[in-house]
Amino acid sequence: SSGINAEYGSCGGISLFCGTTRDTFQNKRVLYLEYEAYESMAVKEIARICARLRQKHDVGRVYVAHRTGRVDICEMSILVAASSPHRASAIQFVSEAVDLIKRQVPVWKREWYEDGSVWKENCVLPSG
Repeated sequence: SSGINAEYGSCGGISLFCGTTRDTFQNKRVLYLEYEAYESMAVKEIARICARLRQKHDVGRVYVAHRTGRVDICEMSILVAASSPHRASAIQFVSEAVDLIKRQVPVWKREWYEDGSVWKENCVLPSG
């Protein structure tokens, strides 16, 4: 068992987002990422985000995990899951949660390239 439990008896669907490390960024070869977090504040902010989104979307269980430390190419850095009676609510919850987490949670990413590293600011593209 993975320990991930977004299942809920009254729910007919689970939406899942897994963010992974890609091997290039703007034509530069990425070797790996490193994440740092203000952990206690990050946990509280993720809980606040989930509580706000629960008021907006009809979801059952939700699960959020964000790694810290080194994350190699193709490895997962963030996982967001939600169950709901119908798929639309779960999909919308997960999509909005990922955007808000990237924008508001105190987690910092450092990209390591062949010629050095750069601290990156999270950037959420406008929807639409």
